[in-house]
Amino acid sequence: MTTSPALSLDSAEPSSASIDREVAPIVLEGLTKRFSEDVLAVDELDLSIEHGQVCGLLGPNGAGKTTVLRMLLGLIHPTSGTAYLFGHRMRPSHPILSRVGALVEGPAFIPHLSGMQNLELYWRAGGGDLQEWNVSEALEVAGLGKAIQRKVRTYSKGMTQRLAIAQSLLNTPELLVLDEPTVGLDPEEMREVRELVRRVAEGGATVLLSSHILAEVEQVCSHAAVMDRGRLVASGSVADLTASASSVYLEVDDLEQAVSVLNSLPGVQRVTREAPGLAVQLDGMERKALVTALVHAGVGVETVTSRHRLEDAFFEMLGEEPS
Repeated sequence: MTTSPALSLDSAEPSSASIDREVAPIVLEGLTKRFSEDVLAVDELDLSIEHGQVCGLLGPNGAGKTTVLRMLLGLIHPTSGTAYLFGHRMRPSHPILSRVGALVEGPAFIPHLSGMQNLELYWRAGGGDLQEWNVSEALEVAGLGKAIQRKVRTYSKGMTQRLAIAQSLLNTPELLVLDEPTVGLDPEEMREVRELVRRVAEGGATVLLSSHILAEVEQVCSHAAVMDRGRLVASGSVADLTASASSVYLEVDDLEQAVSVLNSLPGVQRVTREAPGLAVQLDGMERKALVTALVHAGVGVETVTSRHRLEDAFFEMLGEEPS
């Protein structure tokens, strides 16, 4: 799904030119969605995303991420609470969507048409004038090259995803909303999409992307919001979130003995094997005290490296251990 490039303006609404551009692109207040008595998908979510941020909406499958994005874009109604885009209370087909590009729940193209023909058809279907579309810049960001003239049925998944993002950029959006943009892609295709998102952000757009791939968010996002079971667990800059989780990587001469010693220390929260060494999640214990305890137990420490990873912070927030 992508937002329509052209919308009929409601005369009761101000034009985009009159909107205060200092207002946060996204503000969610008490946003709640209940599908049935037993299914509470989003539970009183409060979140603000400022201009220029690349924010990752994180959470395990079923956390409510896609539901949040659909309410934000007016695709479904919240049970309660409010979603604001650029200071405007969201409702279906709101004219403020002309400032938004979105890719939610996967791209859909006509396979026997070329990439360019699909883009043109999409733009015209929304009532857009080809003299006004941002196709050159969108294609430059997407990096499809001559492949834009090939039929879409010949595209790889990564190329299809890049075409979909190009489509979402045709209206030169100030805000780009992406739902799991790298799902189903191979590592090289994932890298290409990450680079594409970086280029969009460098162009000045605010980006909100949902993902359950922690490494992806850590590489491309400046900020993150963590959801679990429909609720917001934490939000902030990636640097601040990762700083809250302290871990070390160790390489030792006796793995079994090291694991035994580490598991007995009150300042160690979790020990995970990461060949050829061990990842140790600390809970108030200093690195030098950890090394001292191992040495006193007769374990030789060959390498010790401090690190702060979003993965460590994420599982610490959820109270879970990584699989």
